[in-house]
Amino acid sequence: MSPTLTVDDLAFEVLPSPRRKTVELTVERDGHLTIRAPEGTDDSVLTAFVQEKRFWLYQKIALKNSMRQAVATKEFVSGEGFPYLGRSYRLLLVDDQDVPLKLEAGRFRMPRAETERGREIFIAWYAEHALPWLKNRVRVFASRVGVEPARVEVRDLGFRWGSCGRAGTLNFNWATILLPPAIVEYVVVHELVHLHEDNHTPEFWQRVERVLPDYKQRKQWLAEKGAGYVVV
Repeated sequence: MSPTLTVDDLAFEVLPSPRRKTVELTVERDGHLTIRAPEGTDDSVLTAFVQEKRFWLYQKIALKNSMRQAVATKEFVSGEGFPYLGRSYRLLLVDDQDVPLKLEAGRFRMPRAETERGREIFIAWYAEHALPWLKNRVRVFASRVGVEPARVEVRDLGFRWGSCGRAGTLNFNWATILLPPAIVEYVVVHELVHLHEDNHTPEFWQRVERVLPDYKQRKQWLAEKGAGYVVV
């Protein structure tokens, strides 16, 4: 099994797993293509699977590209809006304050001298505030799913909203805290259920549905609108 696979004009990162039993294609929110497959799967099997799913892939890629083009570049100037838990808060530049960024009285506040580091500062703030919020939601939903994760961590996961580590660690992208709470809860439940089921089998989605009966609507919202929230 090669680490990458190219089929005509489609290039994939191949992610093997000894726990996986099926092949799964994913068009990540940045348009990156991945194949998750059982460890040792022959490249010819993966190529045939991609060819079978080619029409679906082109549709998904077109949708992701249109969503990315719709995202406006943020500027770190007074009046610019930045999302947090689904709401947009205006940025106010100030002469001085005791921290690089704070959310106060319905506004993000940042010293003018820090604007060149604006993206770095916002990501650090999001990550810091995401961890306790996500830990709380994991605690609430873990009992409903019937699992007990080892740890909860927030990091830069690139194009993924979350991941479930082999040792029972749940990893969440710092950008999840930009999404509306109901959508973040879907991401949380999704990763918790992965502690039961490695793959997106019918049983996996049944477990998700038992906790979130409207998960399909939340999943669709995330697929269609989630990319628009990653704006810093």
